[in-house]
Amino acid sequence: MTEAETLLGARRLFVPANGLTFEVFEAGEGDRLALLLHGFPQHAVMWRGLVAPLVAMGYRVWVVNQRGYGATTRPAGRAHYAAEALTGDVVGLIDASGARDVTLVGHDWGGLIAWVVAIRRLRPLSALVAVNIPHPLCFKAALRGFRQRLRSYYVALFQIPVLPDLLLSAGRGWFTGLLIRRAAGRPSSIPPAAMDIYRANAAAPGAATAMLNWYRRAAPDLFRARDLDAPVETPVLIVWGTDDVALGEECLDGTERYVQNLRVARLPGVSHFSPEDAPEQMREILEDFLRGGISRE
Repeated sequence: MTEAETLLGARRLFVPANGLTFEVFEAGEGDRLALLLHGFPQHAVMWRGLVAPLVAMGYRVWVVNQRGYGATTRPAGRAHYAAEALTGDVVGLIDASGARDVTLVGHDWGGLIAWVVAIRRLRPLSALVAVNIPHPLCFKAALRGFRQRLRSYYVALFQIPVLPDLLLSAGRGWFTGLLIRRAAGRPSSIPPAAMDIYRANAAAPGAATAMLNWYRRAAPDLFRARDLDAPVETPVLIVWGTDDVALGEECLDGTERYVQNLRVARLPGVSHFSPEDAPEQMREILEDFLRGGISRE
């Protein structure tokens, strides 16, 4: 059993989808699927606090290492990280699962891609849970303000060739670990075993470049997209750690214009990495939402 399997309490599978092979950690069984999508610069193990609760609620849980991460296929070249390819991965995984009922749970980049799957109605969804990631058009609007532009400065730095790639991977992913710890709120929220996986993930050959290619190709794709104002009919829960260093609360402004059934749960004092910083609060909020009991704040 791998360290990731131990942390997640899930068995590792390799699932072919969308022309790639995905490293998937599975727990539970049945036709109700909870598909969990991580963000940058992390790994499937970020969801370790939610796997058992979701299984207890009757879900089959698939925790995925996304394109370029972990042991999932890592195609070379930024063209392979187009937004259409990333949403196609989610569609392919849903189809491969054979599930009749799908809930998408995404954090950071995983949440952004989940938003686009829901907006474009690429597959029927029972629910969308977006963790510390806003609707893409609300984020675009927030970027008109100085505060959010300042928070997002790193996106411009990631467009520089070679140097960010070397920084993220050097010293067995030392700088990647530093980024995560500084954004995590409580250093103790990420145990050494998980941090070792994050660092090894970034240090693997070609991995840092693959991670950065999400910013170099998919981000411009979504910024230019003209179809993201379609109404979202899927029930949406946004979980928001208010001490997010990358995204301000103004990114939530206007979300109700696009989402018909919106619920927002704010976590005061919690960081961008809220599934790790506040796992018990995350569990309670998610359980209430999926059982229909959470009220909009």
